[in-house]
Amino acid sequence: MAITFGSVIPNSNTMSLTLTTQPLNNLITNHRTNFVFCGRSVGYGHTLSFSDQRVSSSFATLVCSAANKPDISSTAKIRSEVLSPFRSVRMFFYIAFVASGSLGAFIAITQLIGALANSSRATEVPEILKGLAIDIAAVSLFAFLYFRENKAKNAQVARLSREESLSNLKLRVDEKKIIPMNSLRGIARLVICAGPASFVTESFKRSEPFTESLLDRGVLVVPLVTDGNSPAFEFEETGDLATRRKRLWQLAPVYINEWSEWLDEQKKLAGVPSDSPVYLSLRMDGRVRGSGVGYPPWNALVAQLPSVKGMWTGLLDGMDGRVL
Repeated sequence: MAITFGSVIPNSNTMSLTLTTQPLNNLITNHRTNFVFCGRSVGYGHTLSFSDQRVSSSFATLVCSAANKPDISSTAKIRSEVLSPFRSVRMFFYIAFVASGSLGAFIAITQLIGALANSSRATEVPEILKGLAIDIAAVSLFAFLYFRENKAKNAQVARLSREESLSNLKLRVDEKKIIPMNSLRGIARLVICAGPASFVTESFKRSEPFTESLLDRGVLVVPLVTDGNSPAFEFEETGDLATRRKRLWQLAPVYINEWSEWLDEQKKLAGVPSDSPVYLSLRMDGRVRGSGVGYPPWNALVAQLPSVKGMWTGLLDGMDGRVL
């Protein structure tokens, strides 16, 4: 049997392939199997029908679908460990305390059974019950703390993984230069304006009074247009203000489909309608510090963010507000 692969659609779960077989005497139906293709497990079900022909070959076309599974990058796990260095230690001790309390409860239960079976040890029952209650309470407490810590860890790793995916998206700085977003870590605080062209244009107009202050705080805007139209950015032909306005809005997303997929996933997780215009404000380290539906709060950004100039440069880089 010869296998000829057809085209694979990028960013799709569907792969088409064609099987070309020589004449067979057996009828093969309802065959189910698994392939490992490019390091991922692809499971599919199909039905093949072959006829016994001596002259011509039989052809069958299969459609294979693979379920997407979220990949947690090693970088996200490392960043999680750096941000919460004592979490693993706490979780280890929680497990140890749960194990110790469970052992104590088991011993107390055996002692209680013996005391109940022997009337001469009836006076020991209250003390045994007291110890058993303490053990059960300890196991319940530390089990709760462990599961809460593990839930927080999983949420943090998932958030960092999403931010790593965002950091790999591409930006156009000028006609000749395209960079990933992570190249701007430690350099700029990005604000993503995502919505129709009219929304982006209005965000552009509303930012004009805060141009100087936003640039002083390292803010750069990424206009993500979701309706395929072009926003109307009107700059003055000359003047320092026009230059600074162009600098504030100089970035442009590249590969809009990848940006749209990432944004749709974030909206789905946040329970926001897919057609709602939104903004995302990033910290200097690339983590999301704020987001919302509607226009970016330029005045709030100016009030909350420290300047990246002067004697405090570097010391206040982390004072971007809490992360989401």
